[in-house]
Amino acid sequence: MDIILVVLLVLLVGIASSILYLNLKSKPRDDNENKEAEEIANLKTEIQNLKDTLNNTINTSLGSMSTSFNNLSTGVTKDMTEALTKVDEKVGNFNQQVQLLNQSQEGITKILAGVKKYGTLAEFSLDALIKDLLPASQFMTNVKMKEDTSENVEFAIKLQGDVLVPVDSHFPVEKFKAITDGHDAQDKRAVADARAKLATAFKAKAKSVNEKYIVPPKTTDFAIVYAPTESLYKELTEYQDPSTKELLTQELMKKHKVVICGPNTLSAYLIVAPLIAVSFSAIVNSVSLEVIVGASFSSVTVMVMS
Repeated sequence: MDIILVVLLVLLVGIASSILYLNLKSKPRDDNENKEAEEIANLKTEIQNLKDTLNNTINTSLGSMSTSFNNLSTGVTKDMTEALTKVDEKVGNFNQQVQLLNQSQEGITKILAGVKKYGTLAEFSLDALIKDLLPASQFMTNVKMKEDTSENVEFAIKLQGDVLVPVDSHFPVEKFKAITDGHDAQDKRAVADARAKLATAFKAKAKSVNEKYIVPPKTTDFAIVYAPTESLYKELTEYQDPSTKELLTQELMKKHKVVICGPNTLSAYLIVAPLIAVSFSAIVNSVSLEVIVGASFSSVTVMVMS
């Protein structure tokens, strides 16, 4: 019995010792685990703080960048809008100028083409010149020279004795323009061909005027064909026949008794016509055309010098 009690006592002591040992051994482990858990918690806290700081920094930077970009975008958009507006204005002004130019060109084209409402440029110019320099009693318009024809001369200047000087205008626009086009293209052959065609047109006109309007003694023995611009008149007075070298103006006077006048030469003749009317009506069939035209300019010179 005593042995059993001793054995039980020994077992109890052993069990108690084992429990005490185990407790003593597990305590440092719990402390270490707690410490590690605390360190991990602290590390997580620092990481979270670092993350928050990084996020704040990134957000702040992105906000600044967004603001700067928006400002830049707004500025660029404004500058581009202003620039495009100016370009639109310039394009609009240019288009307007082109439209005005086209309208002007259309107006000129209509005049040069001979629109009936306004008459041809040549007729309009001749009408203005005669009406400016002569009283209404000294000229007639749309005059029939021959009774057996329906053709009317544009103007007839009255001399003493009711003798008439037929005056008709001529401006073959396309043929004259071809000369300018040839000059622009620097094509000498084209210029020469265009000049020859212009001369041919005035030869045909002079022949027609001679046949239709020169009817002495009702008219003088010559007629005037009016070239409405000085540049056209210059072309005509400078043109020479390639073969005979005869001036076009001389050929027309000799063959068809037609005098070519530009604005200045016709003005001179109209000024002196009343002064030479008396003597001219008496010698109308004997005086050469060169003498008549020369007398006109001589009279104008005397008037200017006096």
